[in-house]
Amino acid sequence: MQDIVCLDGNIRRIFTFLLCALAIACGGDSDNKAGTLLPSSLHLQAGDVVMRMGNSVASHAVTALDRQGEYSHTGIVVDSCGVAMVVHAVPDEPDYDGDPDRVKMETPEEFFSTARAKSGEILRPTDSVAGAAAAKTAMEAYRRHTLFDHHYDDQDTTLMYCTELVVHAYRRAGVELMGKERHHINTPWMEVHCMFPSDLLRSPFLKSVCKIQSTSEKAPTP
Repeated sequence: MQDIVCLDGNIRRIFTFLLCALAIACGGDSDNKAGTLLPSSLHLQAGDVVMRMGNSVASHAVTALDRQGEYSHTGIVVDSCGVAMVVHAVPDEPDYDGDPDRVKMETPEEFFSTARAKSGEILRPTDSVAGAAAAKTAMEAYRRHTLFDHHYDDQDTTLMYCTELVVHAYRRAGVELMGKERHHINTPWMEVHCMFPSDLLRSPFLKSVCKIQSTSEKAPTP
């Protein structure tokens, strides 16, 4: 759920304009200079749940709504012909002109690009067999070209938002990552009951194996 719920077109354009103006004013790095937060030594496996805190205004809005939240977006690692990739449901990250908001697949390095993320975490399932099965379900959602769910309704899996995709994939593998509790969000644009990415941190079926952070975010050594 990287971006906040259902801003209409005009408001979305205003947010984009303000974000660009802020980046220019602060002398932000361009995408051409972006690296990745992902350590080269880290080995990912199918079913790993990847979490990131984004750099955007919308990402910070997500964690502002989720007061205990550390992360604004999540995805799941899949095996694509022997290569670890990340499948995630994401808005406003088109791969080409006219690309709709959808479930997409990209490299872990792209997912943790410093242009998009300032921190992250890798969660590993306690059951690797269930993890592999969940990864296959996520891959199916990608191959179906599943569109992003701007209504954040996890009762309808024909459209999906990021946390919903991960929870649904594991549910199909016989694992309930979290209970039925949902966050009630009431905004001027809509009212929803949804799951936040950081809810996954409390799942007993996932264990943290790595936390990553940009060097600019790390506290100086005394």
